[in-house]
Amino acid sequence: MFKSGSFRNPVASLKRSGSPAGSPPLSHTCFGPSVPGSYTHGHHPGRRKSDNKASTYGMNYLLSSCSNGNSCPSSWTPWKSRQYSPGVLGLHEEVMDFYNFMSPRPEEAAMRKEVVKRIEMIIKELWPTADVQIFGSFSTGLYLPTSDIDLVVFGKWDRPPLQELEQALRKHNVAEPFSIKVLDKATVPIIKLTDQETEVKVDISFNVETGVKAACFIKDYVKKYPVLPYLIFVLKQFLLQRDLNEVFTGGISSYSLILMVISFLQLHPRIDARNPSENLGVLLIEFFELYGRHFNYLKTGIRIKNGGAYIAKEEMMKLMINGYRPSMLCIEDPLLPGNDVGRGSYGAMHVKQVFDYAYTILSHAVSPLARSYPNKDCESTLGRIIRLTQEVIDYREWIIKKWGGRDLSRDYIYMHTYNCNNMLLKKQHIWCKFYNFHHIASVCLDFYNYTNKY
Repeated sequence: MFKSGSFRNPVASLKRSGSPAGSPPLSHTCFGPSVPGSYTHGHHPGRRKSDNKASTYGMNYLLSSCSNGNSCPSSWTPWKSRQYSPGVLGLHEEVMDFYNFMSPRPEEAAMRKEVVKRIEMIIKELWPTADVQIFGSFSTGLYLPTSDIDLVVFGKWDRPPLQELEQALRKHNVAEPFSIKVLDKATVPIIKLTDQETEVKVDISFNVETGVKAACFIKDYVKKYPVLPYLIFVLKQFLLQRDLNEVFTGGISSYSLILMVISFLQLHPRIDARNPSENLGVLLIEFFELYGRHFNYLKTGIRIKNGGAYIAKEEMMKLMINGYRPSMLCIEDPLLPGNDVGRGSYGAMHVKQVFDYAYTILSHAVSPLARSYPNKDCESTLGRIIRLTQEVIDYREWIIKKWGGRDLSRDYIYMHTYNCNNMLLKKQHIWCKFYNFHHIASVCLDFYNYTNKY
């Protein structure tokens, strides 16, 4: 069993701080149903698909068999192209390979830019002075192949013109049939749609500044903690394939997940916790250990500001907007104190269960006893808890074929960037040329200045 012995107990920290479509939804078990479901290979853009290409519903039984020492098919773990070192060092190496494999490719960024451009043209046709901005994972660069695009439209309206934009989107046939949904009763009213040409999902909101501010906040922490993107890519995939990545289905949002990782790194006792060169395996296991076993969800809330702390929920309740009680997963919004980011995650205890499962599997996999497992040299340690579906692999190949004929290294692409040091978040327009185009979005939006030169 893996034993870190190094992580600060959240309860102890609290005392020290002095209260400072096609498939059914995922079964609520760690391993899923006992009979693997059928699967269709090949990407066909015109065919209606499951909402979540990455979901392993119907296949988690096979995934669980891999966690018991059996070898997983290599097609499930396409990031693994070499033999890794034994133990936790090998897990570190595999997390690095997973990150490099899953990082946005130039063609994926170009495809998403076209989606944004199509929708922006419709919005500008309706309201020529409207300002369309990108936020969320496409803005920060922390997006998976099937992640949504988040857009916010700024303009002079008394009420969000949801129905007017919905009608225009239908008129121009931008979205897949029946995919447009107007959520006008939500806390933040939005329009949800799936782009007809690319199958990329898009969320559109109006006059909400917090999303753009959050993107700037996250980019600042990526600079502070270079390990953050590596952990986020693994954890997002882990939740995505279990259908636990959406708040409205009980999961946790990307923003909540990122804040949990930031808190984990802030309060981690290791001096070198920020260093991505050797600690990713240890950090991943300890993250699962903390939030799967030790964190007291009933009594403790998470605070990011002022260096981070664990706060008693009774204390946090005094600050809650509209007198809301802290949720099971209580995370204080560092940009809007009084807002509980985890409030809608009603399935937080299920997330805790799968984190505990991942800790158990990985800690066994890197133990000295694991060296005696059969197939130890060819199996994937990370593949015991995550995998890529053939549909996602086919989708990425389809994107490369469709957008790969362009010389992206010579294209000048018009992008929107934001001066994150400006309190008003004044938009700047720049022309960027891609010199290192492995991380196309990272270069253009200045996401990872520690990995790119331009």
